[in-house]
Amino acid sequence: MVVAASLLGDLVSVLDSYRGRDRVIRTLCYGCQLAGGVLARKGPRESEMGRRLLAVSAQLSHCRTVLRLFDDLAMLAYSRQYGLGAKEEDAIVRCVSVLNNLADQLYYPCEHLAWAADADIIRTNSHKWWTLSTAFWGLSLVLGIIRSLRILFQLRRKMRSYTGEASEQIQKEMDAQVKSEVLSILSSMADLSNAVHWLPPGFLWAGQFPPWVVGLMGTISSLIGIYQTSVGAGSGTV
Repeated sequence: MVVAASLLGDLVSVLDSYRGRDRVIRTLCYGCQLAGGVLARKGPRESEMGRRLLAVSAQLSHCRTVLRLFDDLAMLAYSRQYGLGAKEEDAIVRCVSVLNNLADQLYYPCEHLAWAADADIIRTNSHKWWTLSTAFWGLSLVLGIIRSLRILFQLRRKMRSYTGEASEQIQKEMDAQVKSEVLSILSSMADLSNAVHWLPPGFLWAGQFPPWVVGLMGTISSLIGIYQTSVGAGSGTV
């Protein structure tokens, strides 16, 4: 009973924050797409259930799109705070991070225009704006992977220079950072596979994934994100 109450309290705490709620919705969205895509390939009864789960996934995805209408200012504030990355020690990490922030910033207005076109609020071709927003998302993911790889290279070099018992705490902190960067790479690669799938047919594997593969990649990325958030909260980091 106490455990159930504690879990309920944790869930309420997560849902009280915008980022926490978005992570839950994202996980449910891709989880429904994974289950729905698998069931849709089976018998008539399972196929009907799969269709319903895919419909739920589509509605949750639309919900996240609408909520992102209000993310521009938060992203702009973060980009202004980061600036040109003067606090970064490495020039490559600094440059990649600035480009990453720029790609993220450009992603939002493109998606907003695509959403507005689909809702008949403005008259324009939504397809080109969806394609452009997806391209910026994919570019952001590629830049994020490059940044994490560069950080891993730096950490590996630093770890070689620390020896002895006095460096044990530093080694633990570096090991934790290495684990975090590896998970970030895996998460970004899963998302990138979906980003390529949603680009116009003819580019790499664009349009080749069945729904369950899209759901699987998204679920992997979402669960990694939830794990990283829980570890960060448990260690007192943001």
